[in-house]
Amino acid sequence: MFESITESLSKAVRTVLGKAKLSEDNLAEAMKEVRLALLEADVNTKVTTAFVDRVKDLALGMEVIPGVDPGQQFVKIVYDELVRLLGGEAAGIDWAERGPTIVMLCGLQGSGKTTTAGKIARRWKAEGKHPLLVAADVQRPAAIEQLRVLGAQIEVPVFTQAGANPVSICRNSVNAAKLHNADVIILDTAGRLHVDAELMDELDAIREATKPQEILFVCDAMIGQSAVDTANEFRRRLPLTGAVMTKMDSDARGGAALSLRESTGVPIKFVATGEKLDALEEFYPDRMAGRILGMGDVVSLVERAQSVIDEKEAKALQDKLAKNQFNLDDFLNQLASIRKMGSLKDILGMIPGLGGQLKGVDIDDSQFKRIEAVIQSMTREERQNPEIIDARRRQRIARGSGKTLKDVNDLLKQFTEMRKITGRMGRLGLFGGAGQQALESMSPGTLSSLASGRSLYGSKKAGSKAQQKKKEKKKDKKKKRRR
Repeated sequence: MFESITESLSKAVRTVLGKAKLSEDNLAEAMKEVRLALLEADVNTKVTTAFVDRVKDLALGMEVIPGVDPGQQFVKIVYDELVRLLGGEAAGIDWAERGPTIVMLCGLQGSGKTTTAGKIARRWKAEGKHPLLVAADVQRPAAIEQLRVLGAQIEVPVFTQAGANPVSICRNSVNAAKLHNADVIILDTAGRLHVDAELMDELDAIREATKPQEILFVCDAMIGQSAVDTANEFRRRLPLTGAVMTKMDSDARGGAALSLRESTGVPIKFVATGEKLDALEEFYPDRMAGRILGMGDVVSLVERAQSVIDEKEAKALQDKLAKNQFNLDDFLNQLASIRKMGSLKDILGMIPGLGGQLKGVDIDDSQFKRIEAVIQSMTREERQNPEIIDARRRQRIARGSGKTLKDVNDLLKQFTEMRKITGRMGRLGLFGGAGQQALESMSPGTLSSLASGRSLYGSKKAGSKAQQKKKEKKKDKKKKRRR
């Protein structure tokens, strides 16, 4: 979603990086780029002006820290102001001290309320809570059935009442929660194509009847500035406690997410990053600011990994890597874990330095299926010992997987290269506690040498300067012969 603004802000930062001093002149160009970046992302005009003015004032008034590039200090100012714009600190849930916590979802029709209700219920169930979903959207007949299907998928009870009005359904769900031993009630209310008096009266009546601890506005990130206007309309009638941004994985420009907190005072509490029920994250302003500036989001990446990777399996894999015993069965298992973490482009965007480089890059997750098909067409012996796969076996694997011989060759070549890298790392003791610290302390150049096969100690064996000189001599000899 933030690809465009990430690229534009990076361009603005580059105009001041390396400058000995920040002045009115060199800041003017940078702030022009920042303003254009925000406006092109469909950020509210007033929000954009206030943001640019704050950054400029802070940049001109900052004290120069000895040994720190002024450009880097400028990046820090932009980052801090983005965090403040997005809400400062993460807004938690106001859990009830006694009885069940009631969460009311509201928003326009098509914003994704019903799916969001299922996602939140799934998330909280995984955290040890006992949610109850309430089908209070009687305006859209399919909504009740949709919630039932979602509830069945995540094994969460759904409260429905045929023929009853939404207010009665929500009121009666509080008593039903006791029967289900539920400690969280999630009310899926009706929406309209636009804000009208009838809708707001109904929602206000539900609020009076249930006294919810949380009233979350579900907002479609693709509707841009309309999201801010709609949120303000809801806020005039309901004491909104937070917002949920849906379709954050879309090609929307991100203006709604950047404007919502500043324009309405409503903090974003969750963001939906896909259609699957596990595609919901808590919203952290500092992490989101890091993604927008192309700094990545390592914390969220680690949290995703921890949610899908078993600790014992990870330890066993670490031991295999250290002994260079990693095989295609292990590779297949790791692919499955990565797929559970979400789309590959989203994962790569969390890695520092990669976010801003993915603009226009088409990352096809179907490649996973192609790799899986090839590996699954191998025998157990071949997966355990890939080195025995000769030309005849490769042709059989290609036919069995429905892929080309090139697909098979490419996979085996890439896997062999990966094993070489992990083998070197294992010999250097880079797996495990102390090894991990050593790896983290290495410079980018050292890591690059490790990955490319060059010796860390200047050896002439693995592609050093001596080999380059030999190549140059051969080229010179060929030129002389041609003459």
